[in-house]
Amino acid sequence: MYLRSNRRVKDGKEHRYWNIVESKRCVGGRVVQRQVLYLGELNDSQKQAWCRVIEAFDEQSQQRTQLALFPAGKELPEHAEGYGVQVRLEAMELCRPRQFGACWLACHLYEQLALDQFWKDRLADSREGTCWQHILQTLVCYRLIDPGSEWRLHRLWFDQSAMGDLLGEDFALVEKNALYRCLDKVLEHKPALFSHLTERWQGLFGARFDVLLYDLTSTYFESSKPADENDKRRYGYSRDKRSDCVQVVIALVVTPEGFPLAGACPERSRREVLAGNTSEKTTLRDFLKKIETQYGKAERIWVMDRGIPTEEVLSEMRQSDPPVYYLVGTPKGRLSKLEQELLAVPWHAVRRGVEVKLLAHEQELYVLAQSVDRVNKERAMRQRQLRALLKRLKELDEMKFNSSQTLLLKLGAAKGKYRAAWRLIDITLPQSKASSAHVTFSFRLNRQKLREVRRREGRYLLRTNLTGREPAQLWQFYIQLVEIEAAFKNLKDDLQLRPIYHQLEHRIEAHIFVAFIAYCLHVTLKAQLRPVAAGLTPRAVLDKFATIQMLDVKFPTTDGRTLMLSRYTEPDIDHKLLLEQLKLTLPPQPPPRISAGGQRVH
Repeated sequence: MYLRSNRRVKDGKEHRYWNIVESKRCVGGRVVQRQVLYLGELNDSQKQAWCRVIEAFDEQSQQRTQLALFPAGKELPEHAEGYGVQVRLEAMELCRPRQFGACWLACHLYEQLALDQFWKDRLADSREGTCWQHILQTLVCYRLIDPGSEWRLHRLWFDQSAMGDLLGEDFALVEKNALYRCLDKVLEHKPALFSHLTERWQGLFGARFDVLLYDLTSTYFESSKPADENDKRRYGYSRDKRSDCVQVVIALVVTPEGFPLAGACPERSRREVLAGNTSEKTTLRDFLKKIETQYGKAERIWVMDRGIPTEEVLSEMRQSDPPVYYLVGTPKGRLSKLEQELLAVPWHAVRRGVEVKLLAHEQELYVLAQSVDRVNKERAMRQRQLRALLKRLKELDEMKFNSSQTLLLKLGAAKGKYRAAWRLIDITLPQSKASSAHVTFSFRLNRQKLREVRRREGRYLLRTNLTGREPAQLWQFYIQLVEIEAAFKNLKDDLQLRPIYHQLEHRIEAHIFVAFIAYCLHVTLKAQLRPVAAGLTPRAVLDKFATIQMLDVKFPTTDGRTLMLSRYTEPDIDHKLLLEQLKLTLPPQPPPRISAGGQRVH
């Protein structure tokens, strides 16, 4: 409610008549103003009093009531009798500072994807009043803003955030056991969630899903191998260089813009969280069937790194109806087989500093790409490693060894440290491992291997069943694989997928699923930032909004009650710039509350 004046000129004199007006939102979004009270003409002191009228929640009557605030040292005017409250300004307290801006932005992204409506129909409140959908929303926003364990959320983070204010909940929402029990309820809804998100991204950003990037990564556990043979935590090839730890493998399908598409099938063997000893080559066939089952048959282009598809699966993709197109990296051994044929093919410039050669071979098209920047980078790396290896070998050559075993250990350490450069060196080792007064070795640079390496530096071979496409387009498809690498980096670093403290397998999968939902919010914010400033990252925006704090302002009254106003801080100029560019508006300040006499306001 607010004051509104009507201007009228009578007998050459201007008069202003005041009304208290309430805005009511009706069906269809139309706003209608309702005249609550006609006040007539007001003098300055009366107008000032009416302007201070606020609406507060009275905790004693459990109803909203109108209050007019006056300093404690000033008597209440007659016109304020019945609703006037005298506050002791000198006893004002500022309490419980907490993070507001990032929490509000995370909730806005959550609602923009209509996840609140999606989970409302699937996570009904318990008979005890536990709001599971709000618990899940808190878990997701926590993972996006300041990721950590569920125990930390319960013990520390929730009380230091404004999630309770935004959701209208209190600390009971994050009761420790409720956080874990919520994880038990979400996995069964994975297929429906993927379909829902696909529709939302198409509606919000016009996202297309005809080009798909597919890759796998792993995440490890600092724990012993589980006794259960069916547990997915297993030893395997570790992308994190932690082969000493058990792990699970995570598969992901995303678009070039980073929107994930991989839909989970009900069968446990087809979920994106795979056993830690899963081979990359065994996963693609299941995912092709999974995408086709959930989203129907369509002409899609799958872009993958080498090592994922097998020859058998690629043959099936070529023979399917409609054909499933692919563009995949190729091991360097195949480049050696096709090198002579490629020498006769001319280069085609696709952009400044990048050239490609196209070679049709056995129902496929091979694309040899060469990048000047990549040549310079790989050559500099090779030269730096080769210089360091030669320096170390010269140091070892000048040392005196009493046994060949000591020498071999030193050479083995050098090989492990400079593995790429080691292949370019011919080493002549001692004939016998027996102890000797003078154990020597010799080495020389293999110039033939060096010429071969120089010729292949900055080049990579691709294979595809796409015909009739421009070379520049094929090259552009492949370099977009960096987007899925960025997705894994965001999951592991920005959203801190590790460490995983859960012991039950289904909760491990649910933990990864919650991190995935947080990534969906992350990529949605990134899509909104892309047309505004491509270099502005979601993490930078979240950190900037995190500086908007909320605190409670408490005013004791002369009648023993306490008036509390929860207020977020005024946005700075950089906040306002972001709000303007993202077309966002902060919500209105929360309504005040007034406690009953002798009660404590929380």
